[in-house]
Amino acid sequence: MKMPKISPTYRIHYKRRREGKTNYRDRLKLLLSKKPRLVFRKTLKYIIGQIIEFDKKGDKTLVGVTSKILRKFGWKFACDNTPASYLTGYLLSKMALKNGIKEAVFDMGLYTSKKGCRAYAFLKGALDAGLKVPFNESILPSEERIKGLHINENVAKNFEEVRNAIDRGV
Repeated sequence: MKMPKISPTYRIHYKRRREGKTNYRDRLKLLLSKKPRLVFRKTLKYIIGQIIEFDKKGDKTLVGVTSKILRKFGWKFACDNTPASYLTGYLLSKMALKNGIKEAVFDMGLYTSKKGCRAYAFLKGALDAGLKVPFNESILPSEERIKGLHINENVAKNFEEVRNAIDRGV
């Protein structure tokens, strides 16, 4: 007696999908715009920003910066808060404009979208520096949060000093 063919009823996803690192459906939507991606990532201590362009052999990083570099501009506080996120986006955008990149689409990966979060402070910094990115006004954090007034007044003073230093230095 011959056994019938049994096909598997499950599908093995790509490794990055299984690990929860990439949502390929969202990634495809971003890539179809044919614009570079303004990528926001965070670690426990730093904010990482990159402008990445798609290539068939693998994505190319055109410009990249971490919030750790803010120390060189005089930042004295934590490098993972809302003001540091804004300054990182501001610095990245200044560097991108210097390299001839004028527009991008925002990619915050698998992070949960929450109104006024650090990711949107990063986006606001990039917008204020002159990068063109499509967005919705209602998601951006307030000016008090961006400047760090919710932390204390010293952060707000240092914020202005560092922003001016970035304008002079880049």
